[in-house]
Amino acid sequence: MKLWKKLTGVCALVAAVAACAHTEQSATNAAQQTLPDGHFTNPLFANGADPWLEYWDGNYYLTTTTWTSQLVMRKSPTLAGLSEAAPINVWSDTDPARSWNFWAFEFHRLNGPNGWRWYLMYTAGVHGTLDHQHLSVLESAGDDPMGPYEYKGHFMPDEWNIDGTYLEHDDKLYLLYSQWQGDEQLNLITEMENPWTLKEGSPKVVITRPTLDWETSGRKVTEGAEILKHKDRTFLIYSASYCDTPDYKLGMKELIGSDPLNPDHWKQYDEPVFQRGNGVFAPGHNGFFVSPDGTQDWIVYHGNSKEEHGCGSTRSVRAQEFTWTEEGLPNFGEPIPEGEPVKMPSGENGPIKVSVQGVQQQLVNRDGQCLVSNGGRTSLAACSGSSANWVLDSTADGAYRLAHVASSTFVDENEKSGPWVNTDTQRWSVTTDESGWLTINNRDTGGALGGENSQWRLAPQGDVAVMSVQSGKALAADGDNAVQDAWTGLDTQQWQFSHTEEGFYQLHLAQNADQCLTLEGNPIVPGANAALGSCDEAWAEWAVEPLGDGSVQLRNRHSSLALNVDSCGLANGANLAQAPWLDTACQKFQLRESQ
Repeated sequence: MKLWKKLTGVCALVAAVAACAHTEQSATNAAQQTLPDGHFTNPLFANGADPWLEYWDGNYYLTTTTWTSQLVMRKSPTLAGLSEAAPINVWSDTDPARSWNFWAFEFHRLNGPNGWRWYLMYTAGVHGTLDHQHLSVLESAGDDPMGPYEYKGHFMPDEWNIDGTYLEHDDKLYLLYSQWQGDEQLNLITEMENPWTLKEGSPKVVITRPTLDWETSGRKVTEGAEILKHKDRTFLIYSASYCDTPDYKLGMKELIGSDPLNPDHWKQYDEPVFQRGNGVFAPGHNGFFVSPDGTQDWIVYHGNSKEEHGCGSTRSVRAQEFTWTEEGLPNFGEPIPEGEPVKMPSGENGPIKVSVQGVQQQLVNRDGQCLVSNGGRTSLAACSGSSANWVLDSTADGAYRLAHVASSTFVDENEKSGPWVNTDTQRWSVTTDESGWLTINNRDTGGALGGENSQWRLAPQGDVAVMSVQSGKALAADGDNAVQDAWTGLDTQQWQFSHTEEGFYQLHLAQNADQCLTLEGNPIVPGANAALGSCDEAWAEWAVEPLGDGSVQLRNRHSSLALNVDSCGLANGANLAQAPWLDTACQKFQLRESQ
C-alpha cells in the first residue's frame, strides 16, 4: 500500500497549496481579461484535476476533483467564463463510508429508467485513507446538469475502484473503471443493467494493462478511460503512467469488433496520443466536448506547469481543439503553451437560439403586468401563457441574460428578443431594494428594463427545489421544522412561491398551501429558527434576491435577515435559521426545477 501512503501525502499538501493556487487563479483571470475578444488562454483555472465538461442547452458545465465531501460544478455560456464562474456545490455527503476525497466527477445524459436524465458518477471513500475509494452514481431530477441530484447507489462498495465512465454500444450500457491488481493499475469493463446497477453475472474484463514502456513511468498505470466516438468508430482514450511524474499521458485503443467485453475486439495503438510538451507537463485525465455550433471537437484535460509538480492541487484545467487524420484517427497535437491566445470554440458568439436550463419565472412589474415576447418584440401583457415565462440565466461574470423560454431568444438593450450573440447588450445586472423590487439594468447602456421607473419582481413558476449552495442539499420540512436534506423528490422538498405584496413572497409546500416557511421564537434576532407555520404569520414573507453569482438570498421581510444553514453544515437534518447577511455559501441558494 505504498501508493496510498504517497497519495495520502499528496492529500495533506492540498491545503498547503491552496494559497498558491488562489494566486495562480488570480493571475489566470487577469490574463483572460487582457486578451483580445474571442480568445482565452490556458490554463482556464488552477487546482482543477480530472476535468469533465459538457456543452448543453447554451451553457458549458464543468466539474473537477475537489478532495472534499462536496461535488462542485461551474456553469458559463463561454468557455473562458468558467475561469470566474461561481463553484456551486450540487451534492455533498456525510455517510462515513463514502464521504471523503471526492475525485473525478463525470456527468452523462442517458435515457435511463426515468427518461432522459443526467447521471453523475464520482469516486469517494472514507476519512484518513485512500484505500477504500469507490464509485457512486447520482441521478438528476430533470434535464438540468446542475440538478437537483438524488443518490442512486454504488457498484462495488467493497472493492477499490475509481475513474468510472459509460460506454453505450448496440443498445447496451457498459461501465469502464480503473482498479489495482497486484502492482498494475488496470482499466476494466462490465455490462450494466441501468446507469447505477451492474448486470448480474456480467464478467469484469481487463481492457487496458500497462505493458508498454510509456505506460510504466513511475508506476504501472492505466486509468481514466474515456470514450470518443466519430463516424461509427469507437475509441478508448486512457491515462497512462503515474500521475506524480511529468510523463503522465494519454494512450488509445479502438473497438474493432462487436463485443466490448472481448479484449481481442480492442486494438491497441502503440504510441501515446497526447503527452508533455510546450512547457506543459503530465497532461491527462481528459474529457471531450463539441463546440456550440457542433463543428469542432475539443479536449479538456489537466496539466502541470512545472516538471516537479505531481498529483496534487497544482494540476490545472486546459482545453484545446483537436482534429482528425485522413485515416479517421484523432489528432490531439501537443498541449498549447500557457498564455498563448486560443480562439474560443466555434459558435460561442452565436447567433444561437437555445432554451437554457433553469427555473421558469415571470417578470412582473408594479402594475401586475408581465414582460412577454412575441415575434422578437417585448411588451407588457397579462401574466398568462408561455410568452410570459423566462429563465434568469447567470452569465458567470456578475450579470444575467433574460432567456425567453418559448422562443429560445434573449433580450437586448432595445428590449427586443433575438438569438444569443454574446455581447454586453444582452447582459443585465440585477439589484434589489428593501421592498423586494428588482431593478434590471443593461450592462452595455446602463438603461433599466422597462424604463427608468420600472421595478420588477421574479415569480417562480411551478414546483421548485431550493438548494443550498454550501451543501447541495434541499430546503425541506421535517415536521414543523425547516432543515436541509439530500434530494429525494419528496413532497416535503418541493416549494411554490406565492406573491403577497410589494416584492415579497411566501414559500409554501407544493402539496400544502397552508404551511409556509416562517420564523419562530423571537423572529427579530439573529438565530431565530426557520420553521413551517401558518401562512398568515407576519414572518412568513421573504424577498428573493438574485445575486451576482447566479444564486439567490432569501431575506425575511420583517427582520431583514437572511436564511442561513446553521454552522455551514453538510449533514442531512442541519437546521436553518436567520442570520445577518455575510455573503457566504451558507446563505446562498439555487432555485431548481424539481422535476
